[in-house]
Amino acid sequence: MSDDQPLGVATHDDGRLCVRFERHLNHDRAKVWRALTESEHLRSWMPCDIVGQRRAGARIELPFWPDHVEKYGLDAAPLHGEIRVWDPPSVFEWTWETDVLRWELMLEEGGTHLRFTTWLADDPGGASQAAAGYHVCLANLEELLDTGHAGRLIDADVAPWERRYEEQVASLA
Repeated sequence: MSDDQPLGVATHDDGRLCVRFERHLNHDRAKVWRALTESEHLRSWMPCDIVGQRRAGARIELPFWPDHVEKYGLDAAPLHGEIRVWDPPSVFEWTWETDVLRWELMLEEGGTHLRFTTWLADDPGGASQAAAGYHVCLANLEELLDTGHAGRLIDADVAPWERRYEEQVASLA
């Protein structure tokens, strides 16, 4: 996994803590969309699956993958969410309990511009951990798209990223 990934930017938006990531991906939107929405690809870069219909208004279950449950001692019961926006292959927005995740794919010369925005609970410690986790997830997503496989997400070291995001989040206070 590369250390040169640009940091997401932490801000306040609509009264909530928000982190926005921007990435250029050297792949067409259809390929990126599949990686963002299909379980067989999610396993490589997201800590949970998305189970349920893919349509706006659909309730979804978000079970963590078994290796994440085991490593982090998580409850195996799935978390819940709802798909708010389903506009293939441009926008996918869903809730994960109280967090909101919005994936926007825009055509760009040589590939796709990905803008990922997440609105998080207003907990600075939890926000920096979540931002670091998403940073690593996006690196795995890029690796998956570029090579067809990615390193195991649970083996990634998020600690250096947590420190960098802690500084950003602290500067918002």
